[in-house]
Amino acid sequence: MNSNVCGLNFINCISVFCILGIILEYKQGGSIKTKSIDLLDLTSDTDPEELVVEIQHSEPLITQSRVEQVKELIHRLQQKQAHNRSFFLQQEVHVHLLPLTNVGFNKSGSRFITGSYDRRCRVWDTSSGQQLLSLEGHTNIVAAVAFNIPYGDKIATGSFDRTCKLWCAQTGSCLHTLRGHLAEIRCLAFNPQSTLVATGSTDASAKLWNVKRGKEVATLKGHSAEILSLCFNSVGSQLVTGSSDQTLAVWDVATESLVHMLAGHAGEISNAQFNWDCSLIVSGSLDNTCKLWEAVSGRCVATLAAHTEEVLDVCFDSTGQLVAIASADGTASVFNAATYECMARLEGHEGEISKICFSPQGNTILTASSDKTARLWDVQTGGCLQILTGHTLEIFSCAFNYEGDTIITGSADNTCQIWRCKDEA
Repeated sequence: MNSNVCGLNFINCISVFCILGIILEYKQGGSIKTKSIDLLDLTSDTDPEELVVEIQHSEPLITQSRVEQVKELIHRLQQKQAHNRSFFLQQEVHVHLLPLTNVGFNKSGSRFITGSYDRRCRVWDTSSGQQLLSLEGHTNIVAAVAFNIPYGDKIATGSFDRTCKLWCAQTGSCLHTLRGHLAEIRCLAFNPQSTLVATGSTDASAKLWNVKRGKEVATLKGHSAEILSLCFNSVGSQLVTGSSDQTLAVWDVATESLVHMLAGHAGEISNAQFNWDCSLIVSGSLDNTCKLWEAVSGRCVATLAAHTEEVLDVCFDSTGQLVAIASADGTASVFNAATYECMARLEGHEGEISKICFSPQGNTILTASSDKTARLWDVQTGGCLQILTGHTLEIFSCAFNYEGDTIITGSADNTCQIWRCKDEA
């Protein structure tokens, strides 16, 4: 490639849309273009000089004049990986009078949204705790809410009134009301391009909707019972749905067709997710197990049986190399996605763990429990780093923002707590 490198921008790492790596910005034909270099195997022990030499062999854009800059970026990434952050409670926000159902950040964490039994979705400013918008129009419980990350200019809400609504995140105006399901909507997700939104329903179907036009694109039928979870892969080419019929279905988005029906669990599916490179699917089930599946073949490659009670949540880290499992037995576990080896056991909660997620840096795990606490854990050792206290009832939702410096917890006490990294205060 005869392009000239015009700059290097550091990508911190990771949400579902970014991976650990760096971005090259260069000019070609008068246009500025970008190219990513993935560093999925980077650890604190990696020698930056050796890694730069390896990168240079495969990437002609890295000229000798840029070597020191790349080494510095790698060093900064390693520092991010090695640093376990401590958080303080910035504020508690009383968000609804009736019970909460779901919470979520936009990409930056500057705003968060809440769904409730009161039939509303509310938009909040994270820094001030002030309500920015109240999205009203549903006639039953708002069960699912989501920003269209990474853009953040739209919000989707799914309700027990059988409709999904699309909203302008700036003005709060309702852009479209999506009608067609025959029963309650339980889950939803935007595709990475924000051109489609998928909804899963108690009517045993999933639907794809065109975001711009507000029209149904496809109805995906294959399950025999309600759909409880769904997730697009990182490029938006496939969708996985998990059902109380104990199966998962993998769908091709372009052809709107069923690719695989994944059978093997003996209980309803609690959650399912693709890894970053779209090669694996992880599923959690009330049969006490977690399974790993090849996305291409639909073959189950591993059953991870580390818990004595239901598996309530599962997730990959941003690289797709680790799997975290949360269980009703009050413990969580971390597995290597390639070797299926249990790397760590997270023990300390006094009630079931309903939600689990990795920090964007991948070195910390966040869990939410019915014991009224959330906890931060060291991924490598399984040791508890910090207990986040203050809620008076069970915590059912928790999340990091994109940078990993802010945490939100949602509780049955109808409050959200915002936790900030002490380093950023």
